[in-house]
Amino acid sequence: MSNHSIQKAQSHGLLHDAHKRRILGDVFAHLFLAVMAIIWIIPVVWVFAESFNKNTAPSQSTFFPKEYTLNNYIQLLTDRTVMNFPRMYMNTLVVACFVCVISMFFVLSVAYCMSRLRFRTRKTFMNVVLILGMFPGIMAVTAIYFILKAMGLTEGNTSIIALILVYSAGSGAGFYVMKGFMDTIPTSLDEAAMLDGCTRFQVFYKIIIPICKPMIVYQAIIGFLTPWLDFVMAKVICRTQTNYTVSLGLWLMLQKEYINNWFAKFAAGAVLVSIPIAILFIVMQRFYQESMAGSVKG
Repeated sequence: MSNHSIQKAQSHGLLHDAHKRRILGDVFAHLFLAVMAIIWIIPVVWVFAESFNKNTAPSQSTFFPKEYTLNNYIQLLTDRTVMNFPRMYMNTLVVACFVCVISMFFVLSVAYCMSRLRFRTRKTFMNVVLILGMFPGIMAVTAIYFILKAMGLTEGNTSIIALILVYSAGSGAGFYVMKGFMDTIPTSLDEAAMLDGCTRFQVFYKIIIPICKPMIVYQAIIGFLTPWLDFVMAKVICRTQTNYTVSLGLWLMLQKEYINNWFAKFAAGAVLVSIPIAILFIVMQRFYQESMAGSVKG
């Protein structure tokens, strides 16, 4: 056998071995991902099944319920003698919607100024915000509470306004991701528009915002989820059940005086809390895909 034939056979064998290793690697990767998906989805399925459990106590002999009923959802939405969950749900929805809109406006405005405008304290401001962002927000909880108390925003229905102010006030500091996206937009677009007679605001409204749709979708999701899932700030500000958010309502259901009768309702409440989040992701994903398709075409 010639040297050329030997080399050809060896290269064929190496390619065959590489193909086998690639297939084996793909098999192990898919098995690993399948196992991780099962581990991730089991708690979700369990909570959903537990929300229909006829046994309201937290302890039971089987992993999944033996008997199922709709009474947990019915009582959670209609029985208001112990706690008014629909009121808590609406409180949270109002706060989340307002914060989503306000935070989006703040982030877009600050990001545009940092990306497009040049002024003396620009870098200093960005460095200060970056340093402050390294400290967790929970460090300021006590100070925020006493400031709100001095303003009379911790009593009665004003606590809802206080939550909106607290969640919205610092949202402008999260401009770095939006600014990074705006930095990728050529400044020649701004210059061409201004030569055509556009003002700074028209450039921002008619050019920057349409191009930034993917990041606007991201910011809308973040702005909605922050107040919707927060517990610490709501626990500090809201002092009565009439002003509780859903996170406080779910926490209350797990207290020792309620847990035996409210554990299954807690699971039902967790399912109801996840519905707006799922709807938001589904709706926003469609807008995100459309905006990305439009940017690619452009």
